[in-house]
Amino acid sequence: MAGLRALNFVKIHKTCPLRFSHLTVSPIFGHGLMVMLLIVQLLLGYRRLKDLRHHQDDPLAKRVLGVARPPDGATLSRTPAGMDEQSVAGLRDLNRKLVLDRLRTQVLRRAALDFDGSVLATGRFAEGATVGFNRKKKGQRRYDPLFCTVAQLGQALDAWHRPGNVHDSRDAQAFIRTCIQAVREALPRCVIQVRLDRAFFSDVPVQILEAEPVEFTISVSFV
Repeated sequence: MAGLRALNFVKIHKTCPLRFSHLTVSPIFGHGLMVMLLIVQLLLGYRRLKDLRHHQDDPLAKRVLGVARPPDGATLSRTPAGMDEQSVAGLRDLNRKLVLDRLRTQVLRRAALDFDGSVLATGRFAEGATVGFNRKKKGQRRYDPLFCTVAQLGQALDAWHRPGNVHDSRDAQAFIRTCIQAVREALPRCVIQVRLDRAFFSDVPVQILEAEPVEFTISVSFV
């Protein structure tokens, strides 16, 4: 398990900078390095940019990133603003490839794909954040990303970043179909199971899943 994680990390380190090669503006610290720094920070258990100061001088972290002196929190906060939609699409594609590569190493007869939304709240007027339904904190701005998780691996195959004022199932049909096709191409003989919660229960998702050669379950709410 540790070997596979290390191998994936090496792949990210080599291919991540290529996802930003189309950008004309190149900061002192490249966009790929910033993404790697965020990954390292998450692996170390830190969740806030200001926590960078706790491992900024860590020799092991410097060695992993390949820098003598990592950027500070302010630089880490500014640089992602230079990334565009093509950069985000490239990172999503890289994540899918890494998860599918791992999935190919498993001898699976069935692959279960769980689709579910999440709520990422923010106390600031961050770009794309909108006010969504919240019983406890009315008026709080948030994001509502949609995730596709491979149950057997516990890894997110893909994530679709959305504002916080959308329903879980809104415009999710294309995202669901894309994830199914990606797994089918990687494992053509594997039975694909799709699991959705009650937020997705409507005629359109049911019709799409019935047209696909997959098994599926959708929770139904009873009023």
